[in-house]
Amino acid sequence: MTNLPDRPHTALLVIDVQNGAMAGTHGRDEVIANINTLVDKARAEDVPVVWVQHSDDNLVLGSESWRYVPELVRRDGEPLVHKTYGDSFENTALEELLAERGVGRIVVAGAQTDACIRGTLHGGLVRGYDVTLVGDAHTTEDLTAYGAPPPDQVIAHTNLYWREESAPGRRGGTVDTAEVTFAAY
Repeated sequence: MTNLPDRPHTALLVIDVQNGAMAGTHGRDEVIANINTLVDKARAEDVPVVWVQHSDDNLVLGSESWRYVPELVRRDGEPLVHKTYGDSFENTALEELLAERGVGRIVVAGAQTDACIRGTLHGGLVRGYDVTLVGDAHTTEDLTAYGAPPPDQVIAHTNLYWREESAPGRRGGTVDTAEVTFAAY
């Protein structure tokens, strides 16, 4: 249903599951286990797995906090997109990489729900992609000290509103890991 012509394929985006980004996040171990399940399923179905890695003042390029968590292993040949903005498309090669693979639908998992996940969900939809959020495979840290709701509520709210998200000729949606299908709509 994507607005992108001749792009019938799906890709899994694993966003910012880095040591520093995952430290202290809600349900860290369960989220990583679910992402591993998604990665295994995508690989088994020959679906591209695209790894996205953020760098900024807190995730300094090359530092231990910048590295992906050890529980997740990127294979040689699986693309790695480096970014410095919340939206994984912004000022990166992600769009070109997906176009080369004929991808018109992305399945999104990772961190942080209220920043890079949300930015990428919206960024993908406005660029013409169908965008599926895996509701039990994203997380965030506790920012209640800054006025944010508790992490479980941030995650639940994002899952709720993305469930019915759509735009002309494309749609969002939220599913749990066990319900993920990589077939095009």
